[in-house]
Amino acid sequence: MALARSFALSLVGVEGQLVEVQCDISSGLPGLTFTGLPDASVTESRDRVRSAVVNSGATWPNQKITVALLPADLRKVGSRFDLALAVAVLAGTGAVPAGAVADVAWIAELGLDGRLRPVRGVLPSALAARRFGVTRVVVAAANAAEAALVPGVQVRAAESLADIIGWLTGDGPAVATAEPPDGPPADAGGEPDLVDVAGQTAAKRALEIAAAGGHHLSMVGTPGAGKTMLAKRLPGLLPALDDAAAMEVTAVQSVAGLLGDRPRLVRRPPMQAPHHTTSLAALVGGGSYLARPGAISLAHHGVLFLDEAPEFAPAALDALRQPLEDGFVVLHRSGGAVRYPARFQLVLAANPCPCGQPSRSCICPAQQRRRYDQRLSGPLLDRIDLRVRVDPVRHGELFGGGEPRETSAAVAVRVAAARAAAAQRWAGHWRLNADVPGSALREGHWRLPRAALRPASAHLESGSLSARGFDRMLRLAWTIADLAGKDAPDAGDVGEALFHRTGQLRTWAA
Repeated sequence: MALARSFALSLVGVEGQLVEVQCDISSGLPGLTFTGLPDASVTESRDRVRSAVVNSGATWPNQKITVALLPADLRKVGSRFDLALAVAVLAGTGAVPAGAVADVAWIAELGLDGRLRPVRGVLPSALAARRFGVTRVVVAAANAAEAALVPGVQVRAAESLADIIGWLTGDGPAVATAEPPDGPPADAGGEPDLVDVAGQTAAKRALEIAAAGGHHLSMVGTPGAGKTMLAKRLPGLLPALDDAAAMEVTAVQSVAGLLGDRPRLVRRPPMQAPHHTTSLAALVGGGSYLARPGAISLAHHGVLFLDEAPEFAPAALDALRQPLEDGFVVLHRSGGAVRYPARFQLVLAANPCPCGQPSRSCICPAQQRRRYDQRLSGPLLDRIDLRVRVDPVRHGELFGGGEPRETSAAVAVRVAAARAAAAQRWAGHWRLNADVPGSALREGHWRLPRAALRPASAHLESGSLSARGFDRMLRLAWTIADLAGKDAPDAGDVGEALFHRTGQLRTWAA
């Protein structure tokens, strides 16, 4: 009897779990038996791995092979266990040294000819290996650049199982060590600039406040007024992602298979703009057995832009309510529950009515306008911090008249300074003003004077401002003060926050 082990990584969402692959080879009826909750794709690997071993020049043992995938109560899904299984069997037969196989994570799918094929989610797998103390990882050559993005992990990449056998036995060259890719990041390049937007002073101000505090934004206006142009320029106002946030965003894109052939850490905040025909599963995540990430997770630490928001299915829109509050989404399917990060800035754009014309030219019946407004539910709109009316651009503004236009770079400097002030103030607790719970702003050291809050209190008493809306108004006031370089909001800042919260769209829930 011979016993050998190797390590693989199981992936549920973006969370990796170290799996110990134990292989026991003993006398008995020849065959391979799995234990440890393997799914069909794992049990099918017995024939795939056997052909790969034989076609790589090694001998498959004509004995009883028992493979335990531990922990045994964790469901194992996918073909990512192929390479770990192959090297464990080879170590059990003595074809390769057992000590060289143990304490290494092996992550690759095997072809029948022994070639190593890439798998999705290699970056979060390498992160999980590091978290569990396994600092050596072997992957397919096509996954080398992605795995090498994880610091503190030695990554080796091979083209075939034969190369690995030659390396482990000393009969061939060593498998190459992968290095982090150099060159510009994958998302480098030009972005839409705010200088292209004519007029819309109030909307630009709201966009700057949204960027500085991480606030959600809605824009209502006639077609062609610039709502989409403004929304697409929001990511350009946001600072680059730090290492932790960049790793989270890149891990989600790795699971979704979106990193491409030259993966880089995603340093720019991502933007997702799904079409209004997008299904609920595509928006929040879904699929059979185990759910895949949706647009809200792909927009993690970035912007989710819903153009023509009232045209989205009401169920899809209301499904955003929980992620907006929690910053993550939990999806339950037959294969188990999957949790994906979903901390994004929501930007809604809508026409004032189905015809989209100004009120003086609108031909929509009152009942039709009311139904159109009701497609955006009150509970969803109550979670939107800023509401802005985007009016048509005047002739003089369109042809260069009026105030000089600011570039995205100039506004981004103010946004970065405001975010730095907020991060210093909330150090050790929260990152952005939008993350601060209302109780922290209504009580204790950060409570504003009663005189500054008097107008907002009146709205709260009259019912035109909900308790949640009051807290969100306070967060807006702190962001406005940060943009002005103040230590705390004054009555003017609270007034502007109240205006952005309640003064634009009377028909929307405040």
